[in-house]
Amino acid sequence: MTVDELLRAKRETLVLELLTDERGLSRTVTNPDISSPGLVLTGYTERFPSDRMQVLGETEVAFLESLDEERRRAALITFLDFDIPVVFITKGQDAPEPLVELCNQVGTPLIRSALKTAEFYTRIKPFLEERFAPRTTLHGSLADVYGVGLLFTGKSGVGKSETVLDLVERGHRLVADDLVMITRRGNEVLIGKGHELQKHHMEIRGVGIIDVRTMFGVRAIRQQKRIEVVVQLEIWDQNATYDRTGLDTRTMDILGVPVPLVTVPLVPGKNITVVCEVVAMNHLLKYAGVDTARLFNQRLQNRMMGTSEYLEEDYE
Repeated sequence: MTVDELLRAKRETLVLELLTDERGLSRTVTNPDISSPGLVLTGYTERFPSDRMQVLGETEVAFLESLDEERRRAALITFLDFDIPVVFITKGQDAPEPLVELCNQVGTPLIRSALKTAEFYTRIKPFLEERFAPRTTLHGSLADVYGVGLLFTGKSGVGKSETVLDLVERGHRLVADDLVMITRRGNEVLIGKGHELQKHHMEIRGVGIIDVRTMFGVRAIRQQKRIEVVVQLEIWDQNATYDRTGLDTRTMDILGVPVPLVTVPLVPGKNITVVCEVVAMNHLLKYAGVDTARLFNQRLQNRMMGTSEYLEEDYE
């Protein structure tokens, strides 16, 4: 992201004003972190994260103003000797002399925000996290089923879109079809959404492109949804082994996050929509601490243990 892109995207939200000329707007921001210079203004530079965007709040400006002209210039020169992407001044403060002049000399953009420092951090951090979040795209369909994000995958033509369309007709919601854009938030949250030009449209073979929002109403769609379960659709293979108990937990790695994976074989007459609803409800039960398969398996083991003790005492 360039400083110019940041300025155009957040000019109104952060109440930004460019104080230097436009030569430094092409600088690239590579680090989503933002911090204050701290001790570097006093001359201690060994642990200064110069690749971060820097914020001069009321404390930093007051400290610079407390210095005489010579020491202030020396402190600013030391500060701007680093290749800093951009410097912000918060609370609408005037830039200490000669900060604007030195920034223009080295090509570092200086931007003023009318917001208080704490509010400035609060508003810019979510934007930076979203902008720099790891992201990828997957071929599939994403739906919100009972509040659970189900990502449908499988070979082209296997019936992903038709399955989601049936779910929408049953009252569930479409998030994205065919192309799912995924970003990772934090360490383990995956957010999926559709492409800006394609979202809420579906391609149904034999019918063509349909607009789900127009056809089923605004309640049938979502802008984005957390991906919680991957449902892999595949044609039934009599030689394949499918999980029949739910004890064989499988996952799919997406951007380094393991997501529960359920493989559903397709055979004529199978009500795949109801199966997908059960997948969503079963995930909700597990989230609530009720793992039906493991509880059933435990009951069987307990019963078998009792039978074993009975046989040990039978001497006939």
